[in-house]
Amino acid sequence: MSELNKYDAIRDWYISNFQDFESKLNGQSKTFLHDIRKDALTKLKDLHFPTIKDEEWKYTNIAPLMKENFVLPEKVEATKIDEEFIYKNSFTDFDYDRIVFINGKFSPQFSIIGELPKDVVIGSLAKAITENTEIVKKYIGKYSKVEHAFTAMNQTYSTDGLFVYLPEGKMLERPLQVFFVNGNENEKILSIPRNLVIAESGSSGKIIVNYVGVNNNSYFTNTLSEIHVDVNANLDYIKIQSEKKNAFHIDKTDIYQDKGSIFNHYSFAFGASLSRTDINSVLDNENIECHFYGIYLGKDKQHLDHHTFVDHAKPNCMSNEVYKGILDDESRGVFNGQILVRPDAQKTNAYQSNKTVLLSDKATIDTKPQLEIFANDVKCSHGATIGKLDEEAYFYIRSRGVEDKIAQSMLIHAFAADVIEAVNIEQLRDQLNHKLFETLNRIEI
Repeated sequence: MSELNKYDAIRDWYISNFQDFESKLNGQSKTFLHDIRKDALTKLKDLHFPTIKDEEWKYTNIAPLMKENFVLPEKVEATKIDEEFIYKNSFTDFDYDRIVFINGKFSPQFSIIGELPKDVVIGSLAKAITENTEIVKKYIGKYSKVEHAFTAMNQTYSTDGLFVYLPEGKMLERPLQVFFVNGNENEKILSIPRNLVIAESGSSGKIIVNYVGVNNNSYFTNTLSEIHVDVNANLDYIKIQSEKKNAFHIDKTDIYQDKGSIFNHYSFAFGASLSRTDINSVLDNENIECHFYGIYLGKDKQHLDHHTFVDHAKPNCMSNEVYKGILDDESRGVFNGQILVRPDAQKTNAYQSNKTVLLSDKATIDTKPQLEIFANDVKCSHGATIGKLDEEAYFYIRSRGVEDKIAQSMLIHAFAADVIEAVNIEQLRDQLNHKLFETLNRIEI
């Protein structure tokens, strides 16, 4: 049986579970979201899971993920966690609101949300479907395309996820810390959240999204996030992927930006056996800023893949991408960054940089920066570098009496610093630096 046929057999297994899944939906089967769900199911029947023959997946072989049939959370006993687990995985030393999802389902028990500005909503998508129906209808699925079976599977089987609504002119006074706790001690589980974040005109906020795992059972997180950043809105979205080492993580984030908006996306990939992150932003008016920052940190035999796409559709906008990889042991990184400048997008300023340090002779990186420019009055640049730690700087530091491991840590810190320093929460910067060295099992600088 060919690889594609094997994948199609797994796809058909997921499809065969739909009738049983639908029977357990209760009231949700009567909402408008169920129409979207059934449409996605129809698409799923015609789509395939990607193989290395697909150009966008040529460096990421999902065969290890396809060895398992992961069970929907509706079919298993609830995963048990406690407050200590949440606290140990939290970023602290600053005020924040907290919302927790366990295997994609909202957990009111562990969520702590203080007083919010009038009409601001932080909650679950399942609740928003009935209580904020018109807002959800207006935005959900508006810009997210179903390109392969992973996205169709999310839209078919997701029942919950994060919902954030910032009305015109409103500001989140405290960062929002979101937990997606995934895994189950009894079953190999599928966590499938669908997230919707809406920042209306002139609003602002900071959202920290933290993916963590429990126990040592294999699990699969398949996430779809849609973010709308309206006129003159300002939004920071900080994703920290700290899944368990036996987990699989597929995440697609689609962003739409309107006039004068500023959007900062940060991706810190520390965990999972296989991780794929797709981030797509459409700059659909003038004077927009879009910033993508990322660090992917691999060890053992981890596979960490980032694909970014910035669509400059209108003039006088700027985008800035800085992605850095630190790869050890036999880990593998993938970076594919695409910038599209359409004919009307004159006065575009677009910058992209991908740099990777290989700490081991067996670590590898596949990097592919892409520029497609159809306008003539633009400033665009991109570049990629691959290498080891700066040997000249290393020997200079060693010549000053600094021991080997500390010298290496100093260079790793310097390499990652500009991405970490771009985070707009000081206490979080310090803790991300700590997490980087803790993950690498090296002396912290």
